[in-house]
Amino acid sequence: MNATERFLKYVTYSTASSEKSETRPSTPGQRTLTGALADEMREMGLSDVYITEEDGAVYGTVPATAENAPAIGFLAHVDTSSSASGENVRPRIVRDYDGGEIVLCEGVSMSPDKNFPDLAALAGEDLIVTDGKTLLGADDKAGVAEIMAAAEMLLASDKPHGKVKIGFTTDEEIGKGPDLIDVGRFGCDFAYTVDGGRIGEIEYENFNAASAFAEFTGVGVHPGSAKDVMKNACSMAMEFCALLPAQQKPEYTSGYEGFIHLDEMSGDVTSAKLSFIVRDHDLGKLREKEDIMRAAADFICRKYGEGSASVRIEETYYNMREKIEPHPELIEAAKSAFEKAGAVPEIIPIRGGTDGSKLSFMGLPCPNLSTGGYHFHGIYECIPVSALETMPQVILNIVDHFARGNRYEK
Repeated sequence: MNATERFLKYVTYSTASSEKSETRPSTPGQRTLTGALADEMREMGLSDVYITEEDGAVYGTVPATAENAPAIGFLAHVDTSSSASGENVRPRIVRDYDGGEIVLCEGVSMSPDKNFPDLAALAGEDLIVTDGKTLLGADDKAGVAEIMAAAEMLLASDKPHGKVKIGFTTDEEIGKGPDLIDVGRFGCDFAYTVDGGRIGEIEYENFNAASAFAEFTGVGVHPGSAKDVMKNACSMAMEFCALLPAQQKPEYTSGYEGFIHLDEMSGDVTSAKLSFIVRDHDLGKLREKEDIMRAAADFICRKYGEGSASVRIEETYYNMREKIEPHPELIEAAKSAFEKAGAVPEIIPIRGGTDGSKLSFMGLPCPNLSTGGYHFHGIYECIPVSALETMPQVILNIVDHFARGNRYEK
């Protein structure tokens, strides 16, 4: 199967991860898909195929046919975001896209003029889109399909190559993807995640990340006799948000600008809760944002009384740049691989996280590569067929680059 055929098959598996689950993987569909992938790997001829009991991730090996070449890993994740439904995904291909409006279903459409200007550059492409009711799952089943297609092509190739390790993790979307990876058992010198956006992207900088949880405790009485007695927790929560820098909301930021994002809220007069995600490429600036949130909680307490507000902050992952910069050959190899495949490489910062971040801090340098997808985590998600078919060649070009004796220094 080529990458497109694989992708259209894999998106039919329902694999949305869940932050509310206490199991690993967080949803059973993920283990169903990794089980199917394990069967495909064995049928293709990969060796040392195994599924980890702890988290349901699946791994396999393309044995080396050349000596002295480094062992290279390629990883993607099988789970999808819960931001939109991943049940009963029904993809379709828009052939030779004319650059205009694409009607996904009644009342749901996308176009360069109305809502997605980046579609203009995709005119003439065959685009895989949703039916307007679910996400597509290109994040990251496109990466899974591209790696699997590359592995099949490599097994059929007579070109000498080093050992290639492939792995498909679970629960990446809820920040747990690489937590249980045994880097020693995975057994490679460095790796690449295939989990990015438009074709040609190379990423080795990601956000430093924290989660923040603010809680507010009020005093509830009948509103008819509330004067000088009621302390409304919902009002405190709104006031807390107003104390945060408005320009640091994600809808006003781009590039290297970090943000404080209100993600969830709940409450009543006596108790209210807010959940935030806090991000910045600069760790110092991330911690400045954390301090702003603590100061806002202190202000609420001074105004409404001790214990009226509290904020708990948990740092979750860090910018992998410091772990990748000592290995510039990994980025140069990726740039050359894209160029040889006819794609223009572009180094950009990730405005999010990636399994590669945690893996890099676990001792496995792991920059990120594009999949070719657009508009992830929603019903407008799409991916060009050409990107799905280009990425396997990019992967093979990276393998060939190091098999031909190009250096890698541990």
